[in-house]
Order: sequence, then structure tokens, then C-alpha cells
Amino acid sequence: MSDDTTAPRFRSDITADLVRAAAADSDVIWAARVSTAGEQSLEALQQDPDKSAGLINFLMRDRHGTPFEHNSMTFFISAPIFVFREFQRHRSGWSYNEESGRYRELQPVFYLPAEDRKLVQQGRPGRYEFVDGTPEQHRTVGSAMESAYREAYERYQEMLAAGVAREVARAVLPVGLFSSMYATCNARSLMHFLSLRTKREYAAVPSFPQREIEMVAERMEEQWAELMPLTRAAFEKHGRVAP
Repeated sequence: MSDDTTAPRFRSDITADLVRAAAADSDVIWAARVSTAGEQSLEALQQDPDKSAGLINFLMRDRHGTPFEHNSMTFFISAPIFVFREFQRHRSGWSYNEESGRYRELQPVFYLPAEDRKLVQQGRPGRYEFVDGTPEQHRTVGSAMESAYREAYERYQEMLAAGVAREVARAVLPVGLFSSMYATCNARSLMHFLSLRTKREYAAVPSFPQREIEMVAERMEEQWAELMPLTRAAFEKHGRVAP
């Protein structure tokens, strides 16, 4: 029988918290102005970035991307493993460190879709959409997932109790298990991530992300927008295409 520490817990929320940042619109400005001003571009370090919104828009519009790389943001993300497997397809401009099932006993926290999560896929690949599930479908999903999670974690605990190494025992655990990681990026790499992992009808290039990774992306964008509002506004204005 499971005790309080091994009893499965279920959650539908996914979190992404900014834990460290060195990022501001002014970083874009001085990085861009070195092209024409050389050492005089250092003066831009102290200038009001609002006066250079036009420059940021120009860089975004004409896709001069490197000035958007001279900054850094680190997020602590808690999400199901299947989200991380999609997330880590983004490699350029990203650094990751995830908790390890080899070095710690993984905690029994599992993902269950919230009631507003659309469950049914209609259409063919490339032209499909998701629609709400019925109450019966939601009950089926919840029951099936909880049952599978409980069984998998019991077998995991059984192997650990028998002295089996964590790196072997973890093989029975599903991708709905929550994990955590640090993800560090710059504004340019984040914009590329957002262009693919959020859905906006007005985006220049349509994207159709899985809802769970979109939840992460939305939270990251909210926090980035507070750090670099002019850059984010230019990103929006020019169709959410990364420069």
C-alpha cells in the first residue's frame, strides 16, 4: 500500500517561472548600433530604449536577428515529460538541464488534462482541428490515465524495493510523469520557439502546437514581455516571425 510519499498525485497545470534574467530592449539597441557607431555605441547603454522603438521595428521587419541575441533568460519549468521531448527539439540558442531519473527517485506526480482541454481530433493531417470532448470521454481519459499511472508507479516502487537501480526501474514510467528543468535562452531563440509553439490567427506563418507546450510558451511570453516590451511589440507587429 502506498504511503503519503508514494501515493500518485495528479495535476493539470504546467508552470514556467523566470528565475534569472539579463534582458532589456536596450540590449538590442547597443548591439545593433555597433555596426555603424563602433565604440560610440556604448553611449546607448544609458539611453532610453523608448526613443529607439523605430530601430527595433526595423531590425524585426528586415530580420536582422543577431542584435536580439545579446541577452539571457532562465526559466524553471515543471511539465510532463512529453512536453520536454517536444521542447528539446529547439536547440539553437537554448541550454537545458533536467532532473535525472538516474540520480533521484522520481516523484509520483502525473498529468491529467483539465476539463477545458479539447480531446477530439477531426480532419486529416495538416488540416485537422481539436474539439471539445464529451463528459463521457473526459471520464474515460481520467479513469484510464489514473489507473495506468498508479500501476506504473507501483511497479517502479516494487523494483526499487527489490534493489533494482533507478536508471533501470524508471523504464516503466509513462511520459505523463512530471519532470522539471532549467531552460536558458535569448530573445531571438525564444521568439523562434514562440512562433512555433503558440497559435495566433494573425501570425504570418500558421502554427498548430500541442496545447500542453503552448501553455508553457504562453507563460514564458508573459514574463518576457515585461522584460522587453518594445521587442515583443515588434514581434507581434511583424507577424510573430523570429528575426
